[in-house]
Amino acid sequence: MKSLAATLLIALLAGCATQGGIDKTYTAKGQGSRVRFLVLHYTVADKPASIKILTEQQVSAHYLLTDDASPTIYGLVDETRSAYHAGNSSWKGYTQLNNSSIGIEIVNAGWKDTPQGRVYAPFPQTQIDALIPLVKDIVARHGILPENVVAHSDIAPLRKQDPGPMFPWYQLAQAGLIVWPDANRVAAVRQVFDVQVPDAVWFQKKLAAHGYGVTQSGVFDQPTRTTIAAFQMKYRPANIAGEPDAETAAMLEVLTTPANAPLPPVPPAPIPEMRPVQPTQPVDPVQPIQPVQPVQPVQPLPPGTPTTPPTPPNTPPVA
Repeated sequence: MKSLAATLLIALLAGCATQGGIDKTYTAKGQGSRVRFLVLHYTVADKPASIKILTEQQVSAHYLLTDDASPTIYGLVDETRSAYHAGNSSWKGYTQLNNSSIGIEIVNAGWKDTPQGRVYAPFPQTQIDALIPLVKDIVARHGILPENVVAHSDIAPLRKQDPGPMFPWYQLAQAGLIVWPDANRVAAVRQVFDVQVPDAVWFQKKLAAHGYGVTQSGVFDQPTRTTIAAFQMKYRPANIAGEPDAETAAMLEVLTTPANAPLPPVPPAPIPEMRPVQPTQPVDPVQPIQPVQPVQPVQPLPPGTPTTPPTPPNTPPVA
C-alpha cells in the first residue's frame, strides 16, 4: 500500500515538473542578437584602480583589457546583460546605447595637460594585439557592422574623448573591423573642397549621415566643432582642432557616399553676413544767401571839374 502511494506521489510530482518547465524542442529561425554596437573606451586609471572602479561602482563594462606586458582580458558583465558604460549617447538614430551595445574598457592613462599642451598616453602594441581578436570575436557572434564599432567620443562627443587620438583606429580598419575612407578618393575630393570649404549646414548633414547625433543649427557653434573634433580624433588624429577644413570635408564626403559616386560640385560660397547700415550724422540745413545790397549809381562830375588830381605842395615837377 505504501509502495503504491509512493508511486502515485512520484508520478504527481513528475507531472507538475513537466507542466511548469519550458520545453525547448523547437527553435525559431527569426531571431538575432540585441547587440548592435561595440563601444571602445579608455579607463584614465591604472590596472588596480580600473578594476576597483568597474567592479565596485555604478559604472561598468563587459570587458576590461589591461596594459600588462601580457595583457589580460577580464569579463566583468555577461554579454546578455547591460553594462553601464555608454551613458547618455546616440549613434545612427539610436539613443541610450547601454541596452544595445557591448563595452570594452582599455587600461590607459588618458591625457594630462602640460605647458606645451594636452598630451595623450599611447597604447602598447601588445594591448592592441590582444584587442583585435576580442573585437573580431564579438562582432562575428553578434553581427555588428563595421560602421557600428565606435569610440565613446563618437556616441557622446560633447561629454567624452575616449579612447582619444592616440588609439590606432587604422589597425582596426586594416583588420576589417571599422570603416575607413579611401585615401585616393579623399585626395580627389579634397581638390573640390580646397576651392571652397562647405558651410555649416553641409557639415552638420554629413556628420549626421555618418552617425553623430549633431544638432542641425546651421552655424558652426561649439557643439558642431566639438563633434568635428571627435571625427578628427578617429580619422585624422594629427590635427583635432575641430576646424571645418577641406581635408575633414573630403573624408566625410567619402565616408557618406557610395564608392562609385561622382565628385561633388563645388559648394556655394557662404552668404556674407549682412550688417546694418550705420546711420549718418544729420546735415545742417543750408542757410539762404543774403541778398546783395544794390550798388549806388556813380554820379556824374559837375561841368568844369578837373580830371587830373592836384599836385601836392612842394612836389617837384615831373621831368
